[in-house]
Amino acid sequence: MTVHIVVSEQTPASCEKAFDLLHDYHRRLEWDTLLRSAYTERDATPDVGVVAVCTARRLLGGYAFRTRYITFRRPTLAAITLESPPPFFATWAASIRHEPLPHGGSSVTYTMTFRCKPRWAARVLEPIAKAMFRRETARRLKALAAAVAKRARQ
Repeated sequence: MTVHIVVSEQTPASCEKAFDLLHDYHRRLEWDTLLRSAYTERDATPDVGVVAVCTARRLLGGYAFRTRYITFRRPTLAAITLESPPPFFATWAASIRHEPLPHGGSSVTYTMTFRCKPRWAARVLEPIAKAMFRRETARRLKALAAAVAKRARQ
């Protein structure tokens, strides 16, 4: 079964500002609640084809994920796919969409799809992974919104 998760958060910043902070790997750890390290290979500027390496906090498993940007349309959409799946994912992909709000802020929507492996354990693993990723993604987007709000006040 393919798991599909959609989580949205409103930010007080424009699409451009939220998008830029989200994809700034030099500043990512200032706000990202999931990660303990984040960088792009060869310190490349995010774009289609660029590989990003993100390592989860130890409390969340400590796994390193190599992802490749397959879409990068500033300031509205970025999508990534997993390059080096850890032992429990058969497939994994995500997108993040930024849409302007009437008051000048923006809505950030993170969509993720995945399948767990091994197949015989997926029935047990997928509901657990879905709940964990939904909760952590909501935390991350709230932290992003707080970070862009803080930057707007500076």
